[in-house]
Amino acid sequence: MIEIREALTGREQRAFLNFPLKMYRDNPYFVPPLYSDEKKIFRHDYVYYDTCEAVYYNAYRDGVQVGRISGILQKASNEKTGEKRVRFTRFDSINDQEVASALFKAVEDWALQKGMDTVCGPLGFSDLEREGLLIEGFDQLATFEEQYNADYYGALIEACGYGKEVDWVESQIYPPEKNDGKLERMSEILMKRYNLHMGPAKNINDFIKRYGKGFFELLDVGYKDIYGTVPFTDGMRKMMISNFRLIVDIKHVAVILNEKDEIVCLGICFPSIARAVQPSGGRLTPAALIRLLKAIKKPEILDLGLICVNPAYLNTGISAIISAGLLRMLQEDGIKYAETNLNLENNYAILNQWKRFKAVQHKRRRSYVKKLTNTEETAQ
Repeated sequence: MIEIREALTGREQRAFLNFPLKMYRDNPYFVPPLYSDEKKIFRHDYVYYDTCEAVYYNAYRDGVQVGRISGILQKASNEKTGEKRVRFTRFDSINDQEVASALFKAVEDWALQKGMDTVCGPLGFSDLEREGLLIEGFDQLATFEEQYNADYYGALIEACGYGKEVDWVESQIYPPEKNDGKLERMSEILMKRYNLHMGPAKNINDFIKRYGKGFFELLDVGYKDIYGTVPFTDGMRKMMISNFRLIVDIKHVAVILNEKDEIVCLGICFPSIARAVQPSGGRLTPAALIRLLKAIKKPEILDLGLICVNPAYLNTGISAIISAGLLRMLQEDGIKYAETNLNLENNYAILNQWKRFKAVQHKRRRSYVKKLTNTEETAQ
């Protein structure tokens, strides 16, 4: 028999956080989040709790933990879409349908108690969190921004009555085998045609000071209709800025401005820190800090974090300017390739951009959805 317990005590909360770390301890593809960041989900002042409610469950069999799951009521998302949804996230389980069914039932019952009629995911509090279930690419290293999962998770979830809602694809991006200079020339032509120029910045602090306000305004407009996104709150902005200061190098940032110095396009890459955080389980030990600083200072892999174009400039081809900037980054000494992270499979604007490079699609992720039935209402 499976026992489901809400993680309320410190011991139960530590069990929730540690379960995937134990489960994937010897898996070479799993990349843990920073443990200090994950612990924040149990703080009352966590950045997302001004717009969200959340619940955390552990599953036990004979006193041994066998799974975990979280449910999120993202009120800002529901307000934006007019839906009544709860998101599931942080689902991990042994390969046992009884365990998975008990965990999802707990989240579904909680959703019904909150007056919701749909459960979807894996989705976090926002798209700044890890999202999507890995369904292809189990032999590929996860990025720091992604969650890894075993290949049987999809079957467990589908057996609970969930079906596909959207898929994301991911690719490794390499410079074209032969650079004929066409991309750079196209970039120069577009800059002149639309009277654009690159936004100067001495360092990442200078970038934030100059462009912080316009940066978030552009993201809110550009990402408004993208699946799973929510408007940026002040807390989310502060958290993102803090993360930028930690790992972003100004040479991996491209900002394009118009004649009014308004941001019309931006692209930001992060140095891959996946290998740096693996050995310590995401804990910032002295050895981990040394690995982290080395990865940031001289990265071998770039993770594509953000690419956004002002909707007024869509279909003008100016994404070629960002592509030219990415090409320059890929030609830096020591850079092997870039990881796109998640691209919606129907986001043809971004997918077409990778055709300018040597792109190898190596992962696919899925978000599932299930419509709930209130058995009490049905009985009436």
